Amino acid sequence: MTRRRPNIILVNCDQLRSFEVGCYGNPVIRTPNIDRLAREGVRFETAVTNFPVCMAARSIMLSGQYNRTCTGGVSNVAFPWRLHGANMPEYPDAGRPHLPDRTLPECLREIGYHTAAIGKWHIHSWPHDIGFDYYVIPRVHHCHTGQCFTENGGPEFVPEGFSVDFESNRAAEYIRALAGQDRPFFMYYSISPPHCPVADAPEKYLRMYRPEEVPIRPNVDLNKPLKHQDHWFRVYRYDFRYYEMALPYTEHLPPGYGLRELIAEYYGLTTWADDALGGVLRALDETGLAEDTIVVLTADHGDNLGSHGLVQKGGPNEEAVRIPMILRWPSGVEGGVVASDQIASLVDLMPTLLDLAGAPPQPHVHGVSMAPVIRGESTATDRPHAVIETEQGVAVRSLDHMYFLPFEDDSRALAEDPTQFYDLEADPYEMRNLAEEPASDTARALDATLREWDASTPWMEG
Repeated sequence: MTRRRPNIILVNCDQLRSFEVGCYGNPVIRTPNIDRLAREGVRFETAVTNFPVCMAARSIMLSGQYNRTCTGGVSNVAFPWRLHGANMPEYPDAGRPHLPDRTLPECLREIGYHTAAIGKWHIHSWPHDIGFDYYVIPRVHHCHTGQCFTENGGPEFVPEGFSVDFESNRAAEYIRALAGQDRPFFMYYSISPPHCPVADAPEKYLRMYRPEEVPIRPNVDLNKPLKHQDHWFRVYRYDFRYYEMALPYTEHLPPGYGLRELIAEYYGLTTWADDALGGVLRALDETGLAEDTIVVLTADHGDNLGSHGLVQKGGPNEEAVRIPMILRWPSGVEGGVVASDQIASLVDLMPTLLDLAGAPPQPHVHGVSMAPVIRGESTATDRPHAVIETEQGVAVRSLDHMYFLPFEDDSRALAEDPTQFYDLEADPYEMRNLAEEPASDTARALDATLREWDASTPWMEG
């Protein structure tokens, strides 16, 4: 008798860096559900995004291709929404402007999967245009109350309460609706927190962590104000209701509000995201589907939160690029495993999940399958690094180094010399930039790797 293919749930938390997850060593944060996945599955110690911006990272995740190929290199601030004469459209563009090749949901649907997308979308094409049978997605702009949704492209509606809880409940309902069916399912479940607006959240999460108790990374200088600090605090707390709508209440910050207070709220929203995940895990347990369902927990990118005086994301630094990546499959892989010899990245998720599902490999995919590492057949793949695209240039991240080459002026050509080179084993907080020192053998090898990748990875034209 042929074994039924496993269900697959790909959980993406927005702007969650690995440093604020319990199983990655944070002593204060409460993430019991993520930590449970790590105990029962495989946790990649070093995982990175391939583009530290929302839309680009999500496109990579579902296409298995680097952003320059699947979207032409666009990110949140370089999308053709400017043709609309507005900041950004509330929903995707018609047709299929990006992701021209077969996506993860399309490949899974071809081998019998029912496919669904629930939660934040932020991809340039509609879900139904890239392989999803069912979807419930919100508008592009971030908010956790008063958020508008569409189900399968139908009329907008605004659910009661917080959108994060609504999405968690819909994901659980989807699992229960498909329990007992012979057809496997793939669900892309995208959780918006801890992405801003951090103030738009239940009070219990906003007061859950005391600012004086949150750990501060050594590359954060609390004595030096951030550039345009109050502006960025308002962006974090209120998002588009401040920077676009300019609602009067968003001009005000709580008395004494500083970086510690922001980080404490980020911690609270991280626990909220963990609780949302918990609802999905309970649905799997209650329906008996947990044993043969692959659950992947990851994030599209991290958050600087004041490290090096930076905010938000976008650059090739550890706080922006390091993400959690955990895979649990009780009937298929051993639990409690830490994969410490493999650099995991978002571009690898599609080939990995197709491999685990027994689907044929796809020649247009850029990532590599990490299934041998997950199954315990090897400690690492034959690709010992990850490539990270940004708007300013391209980086290569090995287990112990980060090397970044900027673009020349406004061109796509890589510069002759790096502007960032860090020995992360000796300098994990990137305090000493080695870029201007005489090139070492390691630097020359990483430079060659990056230029070879650049020459062999095409840009999508059009």
